Amino acid sequence: MDTEYKDPVDDKRAWRSWALYDWANSAFATTVMAGFFPLFFKAYWANQNNPSESTYILGLSNSIGSIVVAILAPFLGAIADRAGAKKKFLALFAFLGIVMTGGLWMVQQGQWLVAVLVYALAAIGFSSSNLFYDSLLPVIARKEKVDYVSALGFAWGYIGGGLLFLINVIMYLQPELFGIPDEATAIRISFVTVAIWWAVFSIPVFLFVKEPTKADSVGALEAISSGWKQLVKTIRDISHLKVVGMFLLAYWFYIDGVDTIVRMAVSYGTDLGFDSSALIIALLLVQFVAFPAALLYYRFSKIVGVKPAIMYAIGGYALITFLAYFMNATWHFYTLAVMIAIFQGGIQALSRSLYTRIIPTERSAEFFGFYNMFGKFAAVIGPFLMGYVTLMYDNPRLGILSVLVLFILGAVFLARVDVARGEHLAREYLAR
Repeated sequence: MDTEYKDPVDDKRAWRSWALYDWANSAFATTVMAGFFPLFFKAYWANQNNPSESTYILGLSNSIGSIVVAILAPFLGAIADRAGAKKKFLALFAFLGIVMTGGLWMVQQGQWLVAVLVYALAAIGFSSSNLFYDSLLPVIARKEKVDYVSALGFAWGYIGGGLLFLINVIMYLQPELFGIPDEATAIRISFVTVAIWWAVFSIPVFLFVKEPTKADSVGALEAISSGWKQLVKTIRDISHLKVVGMFLLAYWFYIDGVDTIVRMAVSYGTDLGFDSSALIIALLLVQFVAFPAALLYYRFSKIVGVKPAIMYAIGGYALITFLAYFMNATWHFYTLAVMIAIFQGGIQALSRSLYTRIIPTERSAEFFGFYNMFGKFAAVIGPFLMGYVTLMYDNPRLGILSVLVLFILGAVFLARVDVARGEHLAREYLAR
């Protein structure tokens, strides 16, 4: 081997510091991505008289950001591995996301194109930083702890994102308590609070998570020039590590369904005529139920196994999608929100930890680049599919039902993933 790799050290301070980054940037996923941006986009930036068109534009903007991340992710991962710079790239993209999120404050009413561009850049920062955040998981946790630490990150993310979202919701519903003149200003201020929250709680991961030193690490320019060669090699390696390729194909489909439900749920509820306060309460339910559910689902996986637990979660999401077609009352929306919360943290955390088991640890950033590429290319399909079907048939119920096919395909391909074989191939790779 051409690297000097240190076996991961189970440092609980490193675990907490790593998980705290999920606490930090989940505020973007809750307040901005799932909550206020879709509401504000439809009511403030886009054409209020054509909700189907705004759903299409919102889905398209999510898809554009995902395409950019998907294209860049494997190459950036290769560069980070060659330069030994996972934390540096994490800092770079976190900075982009933080600045652009705060920049939403400056977008004026009716400027839907500017809003889409700024939001897409913020989403690129958010998603790309997660690539390098995920790649640090095998650095801080051994195989027998990786499921727990991955679940801990998502659990802290839900509670952290939920706490700030709760504060932002109170600001929105009772702006006079904070000396804010109106609801629109409250939402714009909430974007700034997300940027500050994200920045402050990101600090521990840079202080207390140690990235292993590579004996053959190179400078930034040389890493960029050699990144393409490394990328080609990784593509060949994935073809040899067939289990990785099959898992990525399965992940491509089922995580697309998950991301689409998360990103487009508020837009769907708005199209059905639900009050904005009901939508916000549902999002809060997801956050605070998902916090214990993520850790409980980890325990469930210890009983049935990681792969079967993911299968159960896919089945749960498929049922949620089917039931959403018939939704016509507020309590239906709340019930589905709780169901989403039960499975969401589990499917995300276990997917990440299962993938960590079947990839070569030394090349984690690069392989997680492909993990994120498949996830983001999937996020291109789902929101666009839902938005397109909604626009073509002027029926949001058919739009949400179209997502069901993604969960079915994901389950079919995941059934063909041999985890034990994947772990064996990863060990063989490191021994070369």
